[in-house]
Amino acid sequence: MNATVIIPSLNPDEKIISTVKSLLNEGFEDIILVDDGSREEYKKYFEEAKKLPGVSLLVHDVNRGKGRAMKTAFEYILQNRPNRPNVITVDGDGQHLASDVKKCIELLEANPHAFVLGVRNFRQANVPARSQFGNTVTRLVFRLLCGIKVSDTQTGLRAIPFEHLEMMTKVDGDRYEYETNQLFAVKQAGIEFKEAVINTVYIEENQTSHFRPIRDSIRIYGIIIRYIASSLASTVVDISLFTILNLLFGKIGFSDEMRIILAEAIARLVSSFVNFSINRKVVFKSKDKYGATMLKYYILCVCQLAASTGLVYLFSKVIFQLTDGSLFDTLIKVVVDGFLFFLSFRIQQNWVFAPKKNK
Repeated sequence: MNATVIIPSLNPDEKIISTVKSLLNEGFEDIILVDDGSREEYKKYFEEAKKLPGVSLLVHDVNRGKGRAMKTAFEYILQNRPNRPNVITVDGDGQHLASDVKKCIELLEANPHAFVLGVRNFRQANVPARSQFGNTVTRLVFRLLCGIKVSDTQTGLRAIPFEHLEMMTKVDGDRYEYETNQLFAVKQAGIEFKEAVINTVYIEENQTSHFRPIRDSIRIYGIIIRYIASSLASTVVDISLFTILNLLFGKIGFSDEMRIILAEAIARLVSSFVNFSINRKVVFKSKDKYGATMLKYYILCVCQLAASTGLVYLFSKVIFQLTDGSLFDTLIKVVVDGFLFFLSFRIQQNWVFAPKKNK
């Protein structure tokens, strides 16, 4: 198998040795173990595995996270394995069978520029309820918000062509969020996803996992949580101004059309600048020129304003036939803008703040 296997691990047990042996028996000849700062009593398992043919060991003095361990291996391969076109990341706890690792590499060889995921079947009876629920929610969120259509967003079995390794070293994140950010980077780079269905193996209800549900879930959903927080902040500004101006213009005697248009436009102008600033610096961490991203953002903003204004007017005047400024207009606006929220995230991620592709 003309591929390098990467196994990042923290405080492993004897299963890491059986994993390495099964990979060697399947025909893999180059295996890189990454000791991510394991405690002293666990070092013996790495040392024993290191004695096997074709096994190399990289060591972090302290725990730096699974993502950092993977990037350490990628950087090592770029410098020392120029003739290995493919790599594949594997968990060392026995959850990835050697036959499935081979299946993913064979799929990558048939699709040499793709990003291959070994995806689990979460409907099987042996899958823990928390894993089944977590994957279902994450899969739906990623599909709706990000346009990423993969069956298993958190699988650690990933086959990557050598040509994409340098890009993988630059993906943000050092811990569990790194694998999520990988998916974003692959999607933004226009790389095709391919999936190989693998056996779903859970050992002792997945008790050996180092995943911390609350802290690591926040890391995984980081970009989405930041986007929601940014949107909530700008929404508070937007709706507050709209409510005040809508009531004020209604009492002044503006026509219904002018009242809605002016209230919407002024509220959106102020809130949009708040949203742009937060999204650029905090959410998408764009490094493109300020003017270029602002231009694209406000093109989107104008289109979204037109859609929001048109829909609010449609429901307020045409469908419900409201004649005076009222709080019901605000309710209509909340529903309309909630719908547009999903579309805006995807456009901002894939166009406004998307990093430039290398030519």
